[in-house]
Amino acid sequence: MKPPVARKVPHSFSHHGVTVEDPYHWLKDPKYPEVEDPHVLDYLQAENAYFASEMRPHQGFIDRLFAELKAREPEEDSSVPYLQGEYLYQWCYEKDAQYRIWRRAPVSSPDDWVVIVDEPKLASQHDYFNLGGLAVSPNARYLAYSVDLSGAERFTLNLLDLETEALLDESIPNTLGSPVWSADNRNIFYLVVNEQWRPYQVRRHHIGEPVNKDTIVYEEADTSFFVGIGKTQSEAFILISAGDHVTSEVRYLLSDSPEETPTLIVARRTGHTYDVDHREGFFYIRSNARHKNFELFRTPIDAPEESRWESIIAGSTEHYLTGHMCLRDFVVVEERQHGLDQIRIIEVSENEHIGEHFIEFPEPAYTVGIGTNATYAMDSIRLNYESMVTPDTVYDYEIRNKNLVTRKVQIIPSGYDARLFRTERLMVPARDGVHVPVSIVYPRNLPRDGSAPLYLYGYGAYGSAITPYFSTNRLSLMERGFAVAIAHVRGGDDLGYHWYEDGKLDKRTNTFNDFVDIARHLIDAGYTTAGRIVISGGSAGGELMGAALNLAPDLWGAVAAHVPFVDVLNTMLDASLPLTPLEWPEWGNPIEDPAAFTLIRSYSPYDQLRAGAYPPILVTAGLNDPRVTYWEPAKYVAKLRTLKTDNNWLLLKTNMGAGHRGKSGRFDALREIAEEYVFILVSLSIETG
Repeated sequence: MKPPVARKVPHSFSHHGVTVEDPYHWLKDPKYPEVEDPHVLDYLQAENAYFASEMRPHQGFIDRLFAELKAREPEEDSSVPYLQGEYLYQWCYEKDAQYRIWRRAPVSSPDDWVVIVDEPKLASQHDYFNLGGLAVSPNARYLAYSVDLSGAERFTLNLLDLETEALLDESIPNTLGSPVWSADNRNIFYLVVNEQWRPYQVRRHHIGEPVNKDTIVYEEADTSFFVGIGKTQSEAFILISAGDHVTSEVRYLLSDSPEETPTLIVARRTGHTYDVDHREGFFYIRSNARHKNFELFRTPIDAPEESRWESIIAGSTEHYLTGHMCLRDFVVVEERQHGLDQIRIIEVSENEHIGEHFIEFPEPAYTVGIGTNATYAMDSIRLNYESMVTPDTVYDYEIRNKNLVTRKVQIIPSGYDARLFRTERLMVPARDGVHVPVSIVYPRNLPRDGSAPLYLYGYGAYGSAITPYFSTNRLSLMERGFAVAIAHVRGGDDLGYHWYEDGKLDKRTNTFNDFVDIARHLIDAGYTTAGRIVISGGSAGGELMGAALNLAPDLWGAVAAHVPFVDVLNTMLDASLPLTPLEWPEWGNPIEDPAAFTLIRSYSPYDQLRAGAYPPILVTAGLNDPRVTYWEPAKYVAKLRTLKTDNNWLLLKTNMGAGHRGKSGRFDALREIAEEYVFILVSLSIETG
């Protein structure tokens, strides 16, 4: 079957005196007058048919690889129960189930589990299912949960009476995030999204009253700001936040006074980001007001103004504070030192800080974070821990005796022996002299003569660090001789906030250069060779894939770009799209700033495609994706088909009933990974099935 060829429709526009040609604009909007019938869906379906035809000769291989991946997943699985009020809560996968059940048991009778949400039942009539927020009222009678049935991330909030098992006739559409209960058990706060998928309102619903009478508690007028809601660990305060990627502000109201007007802590000012928790008469505030790596402050709840803030942990170039949680007797701080996760415990007695320590972990390189901790008056905290060679491990850390208790280690039914693999953390010099970290894991018998294939992953945006995590799926590559590496490029915050700043706006190209320089270093170090490197990334990481492909096409043996943000310029020029105003602090505003227009155009993967030979490329998209709209990957593939001079694969697969995250069932998602891995292995002629 021949690949489909998208029509070209002449279209150009001028901005800041520059003419931009966009002949595939019709894939975005079928309403252009010069296009009578562009058949957008027909084109996507034709691309899907071509993908299926190219994969069909390898279907047996896909099936075997899927079975291999599935064999590493337990048929049945469950989380470590957590305590909330008078109940223990837990999720479970029943045998071969795609989705979880959520259940609870009284603390007084811990074996008497009762199902409160049955995901398999809710998902049974739908091709896509995603459970969003899940919140139980303080008296444990009511459950609020939200579902998305399309992948568009517009959730319908439902209310269930757990005593009668009756679903209340009070469902609320177009919500996002987790709802928050007030202390009176009668009011619930939730987020509303507008037509552009921006969470812009907080509303309050009173149980038993019509939804159309819900009160608007807060509305954000700035189209570049998203609204969020939460609750302090003490459950004493409800928090309402508003912000973009670099600026935020927080309001609060007492949980037992749900009808009061929210009080602002500190008004927004550009570049100031802060978040809030509470304990025993004080707000604890993590803020970058004085240091870009953040500082921890506290202030009396009756005097939240910034002039009253008392520094608890000073800002430091060595320690990057990434989060915090307050317990009755402790403050738990997440931070990163030289790119390595740390957990700091501050002990408090009668509001005096009487000591602190860092938790010690068993490996020199790992990732760790605060897990599910639903109780305020606790002497232990739950942590999630893993490394490139250590499966996901749940610890309870007993604070007073400084003891890590293992509660669960990820089950791998087909077996796993960490001794067969080795992991390293390298510091690679980039072209400007900055040293960029790389986490790499590989079989202990990996040859260092350049003959091994390498799977290189990257993201590098929004200050999101990609930690050295464990993956059972990557075992299928390593068992076939691959090394697997994560490039901690600038644009994430792996080494601190400056690492993020050095990969955004006018420094965005550092991200792409870092990635290419890491690949070349790994070649020079004998881990692999040019043409044996597979690169993979999604969303903003897909943009990285497109840029790396344009910069150094000869390095890559295959490219997997998932829901890739590749049409950067056109997207940033369209303020009506869901995320564009929010994104301007990240990429720049090319509508108003000619320099931003010129820079974005210089690296935007879609705009920088040129005629020539390209390696095999797999691109994915989601028809209902609100984050990276489907037409970005579609336009990219359509344009590339007219420019590539080789016969290598160029495959586009669009999930016609899903969004940004692909298929929703745990095994359906594994099948998509199996397809990607088969694409990789066939492209590199390692295995054809």
